[in-house]
Amino acid sequence: MTTRTEQIAELSRGTDEILPDGGLEAKLKLGRPLNIKVGFDPTAPDLHVGHTVLINKMRQFQEFGHNVVFLIGDFTGMIGDPSGRDATRPPLTPEQIDENATTYKEQVFKILDPDTTIVDFNSRWLTELGSPGLIKLASRYTVARMLERDDFAKRFAAGQSIAIHEFLYPLAQAYDSVALKTDVEMGGTDQKFNLLVGRHIQQSFDIEPQIVLTMPLLEGLDGVQKMSKSYGNYIGITEPPGEMFGKVMSISDDLMWRYFELLSFRPLTEIEALKKAVDEGGNPRDVKFELAIEITARFHDDAAAQAAKAEFIARFQKGAMPDHIEELSVPSQDGALGIAHLLKQAGLVSSTSEAFRMIQQGAVRIDGERVADRGLELESGTTHVYQVGKRKFARVTLQ
Repeated sequence: MTTRTEQIAELSRGTDEILPDGGLEAKLKLGRPLNIKVGFDPTAPDLHVGHTVLINKMRQFQEFGHNVVFLIGDFTGMIGDPSGRDATRPPLTPEQIDENATTYKEQVFKILDPDTTIVDFNSRWLTELGSPGLIKLASRYTVARMLERDDFAKRFAAGQSIAIHEFLYPLAQAYDSVALKTDVEMGGTDQKFNLLVGRHIQQSFDIEPQIVLTMPLLEGLDGVQKMSKSYGNYIGITEPPGEMFGKVMSISDDLMWRYFELLSFRPLTEIEALKKAVDEGGNPRDVKFELAIEITARFHDDAAAQAAKAEFIARFQKGAMPDHIEELSVPSQDGALGIAHLLKQAGLVSSTSEAFRMIQQGAVRIDGERVADRGLELESGTTHVYQVGKRKFARVTLQ
């Protein structure tokens, strides 16, 4: 049986903010399953593991017996969330929403328990609200408060247009919390304003205001930029097991602990024990194996994860990969860099001519795979282990 203190420690793990202070503990003292809401605009259904940070937290609440609502914003998706935008965001069509929502559900149930997850659509109550209800809802918040929002304030100051319907988005999201009698609403750090509007609107309906819990953005494989497909530093949750496993193994030893905190389902006590083992001389690579197996198995299965590990070991044993590899960053040129120039800048060869010669001899590998194309271009934002000959290795992030 988990104590309330242990539950708070696990639920607080990796969070950016929980507002107000002490609010989550007060909710847990109610002694009943809490209503946990997370809204998803079905705009980008092809998820990477950075997106799953929030879904993992949903699973934690689920495991503690709380009611988790995976809310698909089919109605608000037709408005377009202005969070973090410097221009009006085009709304989705109903057909796009239906297609993306189906894909979302297929992917998130790799993490959430489909039997206990409540999947809902906010069109169910927002459509019924109608024009009179929407006008009354708008009367519960002011333009001045709306302009306190950072992205609106910047656009207003810059003289950029803000469409009236964009003000409706946070209000509609807030009304979701009224309809669902939400106890805890979660979102990314960019959603903080919307979540706080939810508290205000709930209070105006005489509903006990929700707790706001925000999760940080996960760093990508380079450990610098947020994980993003545009930066090329991501792990897609539909990638093949071998590729997924190899990408986890490519992260730095320091970043590994951040991934454990935000992506692993291991209890905090187990993670602390792993840290202690490494501090006492254990090989970080062995611990990284555990993380890579856990993440790969989550999106595939245990057999696929173990096979990916065996493939990874076999690949790197060919090159006698050392336990500790120098980590460095190399600047790109217009978003890319040729393999020969990268090897030279990383100090693995003395000249581009030597690089071409080593490639021709089959002595250059990237993540254990032999390089045959001397014209190979590497994209910025990527991190790989480069090997020249049997003894020269470097984990290089191309910036």
